[in-house]
Amino acid sequence: NDIICGTSYGRVKALINDAGARVKEAGPASPVMVLGLNEVPKVGDKMAVVESAKFARYVGELRMKREREERLSRENHIKLADLFKRVTEGAAKELNIIIKADVQGSCGALKDALERLSTDEVKVNVIHTAVGGITEADVNLASASNAIIIGFHVRTMTGVDEAAKQEGVDIQIFRIIYDAIDAVKLALKGLYDPEYQEENIGKAEVRKVYKVSGVGTICGSYVISGVVSRQCLVRVFRDNIEIYEGKLASLKRFKDDVKEVKEGYECGLCVENYNDVKENDVLEFYRMKEIEREI
Repeated sequence: NDIICGTSYGRVKALINDAGARVKEAGPASPVMVLGLNEVPKVGDKMAVVESAKFARYVGELRMKREREERLSRENHIKLADLFKRVTEGAAKELNIIIKADVQGSCGALKDALERLSTDEVKVNVIHTAVGGITEADVNLASASNAIIIGFHVRTMTGVDEAAKQEGVDIQIFRIIYDAIDAVKLALKGLYDPEYQEENIGKAEVRKVYKVSGVGTICGSYVISGVVSRQCLVRVFRDNIEIYEGKLASLKRFKDDVKEVKEGYECGLCVENYNDVKENDVLEFYRMKEIEREI
C-alpha cells in the first residue's frame, strides 16, 4: 500500500510486529514497525492508506510547504531578547504588548508607564490588559498580533509555556514594575534610528608623493597627532581648504600592511579613488561614532 503520515509519505516495504516477525497486515491495536516512509514522521502524526504514490507525494509536499510557512511565521514573532537585532534591520518600528496582572490597578499602572515610553519615532502599543494568569487565549492573541506578553505577579496556566514555545510568543514575568519598564526600555533602544557624530582621531602631513603604476598615488606621510587607522575616514586639505573626502585604500609601515600608525611615526598610505594628493597636503582622519540614545 501507498501511505502518508504527517509530511512523510512512501510505500509499505515491510511490517514488523512487536515480536520482530514480519507480518502481511496489521489490524486495530496491533503495534508494528513500518518500513518505506521517505523520512521519520513526528510523534502523534496519523497514518493513512491512499490510492496512489503520486497522491501521497502530493499531499506530503503540500503539508511540508504549509508547515514551513507556519514555522517561518512563528519565527518572525518579536521577542524581547532579539528585538534589538530585528528592529535595526528595519523589521519593526513599534512594540505590541499584552499585560496580565494580579489586580486591575497594576494593569492600569503598567499600561500607562509603558505607553509613556512612546515617542514620535517609536511606539509602544498595549493592545490588551486583563487580570489573572496567562492563558492559551493570551498566547493566541499575541501570536495573531505579533505581540509579547508581560505578566505582573501572575503565572502561566498549565500548557501555556508549551503553546507559547510552539507559537514563538515571548512571555516575560515580573514582580517589580520598574523591572518591567526597564526591560521594555532596553528593547526599545533598538527601535530608534542610530545617530552618529564625528570623532577626530588623527592628523598627518604628506611629505612625499609617489606615483606607482597599477596602484595609484602613495603618500609618504608623517603622523602629526593622534593615530591613523586603516578603518578610518579621511579628508584631504590643501592650504586649509578641504578638497576631498573618502576612505583609505591602504596603510603601510615600510613594506608591511598595518592596522594603525601612531603620532610621531611615518607611514605610506593611499586614499581610495583619489590620486591628486600633493606634498604638504594635510590629511585629517576621523570615524563615525554612534551616540547612545537615552529613553
